[in-house]
Amino acid sequence: MTEKREKQILRMSFFSGLLFAVAEFIFAIYSHSQSALTDAVYDASELVFIALLLFLTPLFHKPVSEKHPYGYLQVESIFVIIKGVMMLSVTFGVSAEVLDAALSGGNPVNNAQVAAFQCCLGVASTVIFLIMKRLNRNLSSPTIEAELLGWRMDILYSLGMAAAFFLSRYLEETPLAAAAPYFDQIVAVLVMVFMLPENIRVLWRSVKDVFLFAPDPGLTEEIKEICYPVMEQYRFSPVFFDITKTGRHLWVAVYFRIAADSLAVNELADALQAVNAEMEASFPSCTCELILVP
Repeated sequence: MTEKREKQILRMSFFSGLLFAVAEFIFAIYSHSQSALTDAVYDASELVFIALLLFLTPLFHKPVSEKHPYGYLQVESIFVIIKGVMMLSVTFGVSAEVLDAALSGGNPVNNAQVAAFQCCLGVASTVIFLIMKRLNRNLSSPTIEAELLGWRMDILYSLGMAAAFFLSRYLEETPLAAAAPYFDQIVAVLVMVFMLPENIRVLWRSVKDVFLFAPDPGLTEEIKEICYPVMEQYRFSPVFFDITKTGRHLWVAVYFRIAADSLAVNELADALQAVNAEMEASFPSCTCELILVP
């Protein structure tokens, strides 16, 4: 069911992105707007990534085995890294083209047309985002979260562009009228600068998953807050948390001590079941184990 839902969301994102990319390319050719062309290039780059994921999604749901102790979960992180590198390359490449056009004398466009077009894209993106978010409830998938983040950024981009170009219509009546031919390039560069930090964060997060780096301190504290009350009920004293995050899955090993000289097997089993139940309530894709320290 989870795999089917993920594919459904990815297909929706793919065909919506394809429609948007075609519309943006056509509008960019018609209006000569480099900001619209920037958006089209981003959407087209996303399509390649989504198409690959549609074929690879079944791998992310295969169980772990002796040969693959983490299953294929790291494959997902690797593809998110590829996506991050690809988007950074596109960002720098398009930025160079935009700056070259600005240095060549600017690019005057019909600001009202661009504002109306971007406003329509923003409204359509909002509808698609809300549908995808509704379908994504109760799922724990870095891939889908990355897609939702992309659509959220598209909404901000389109509506921000619409507002900016609408306001730019009044430049002609101000001392800034000389900057009007450069406004399209300025907005395109500002949007790419705005999107750059988020691309870097997603890339770094996936690199940490692939190389099994320690999770963020906030995540570690959240896990401890969940486990400590349960452990105290069984008079277990946690001494060390070994936390590993691989793609969408979380692996937690809690090393603990006891005051008594012996530990009943059924008590350990009950504690393990209770900890896993609490963890799964906050992290749907999680495996937790309890390890007694002598």
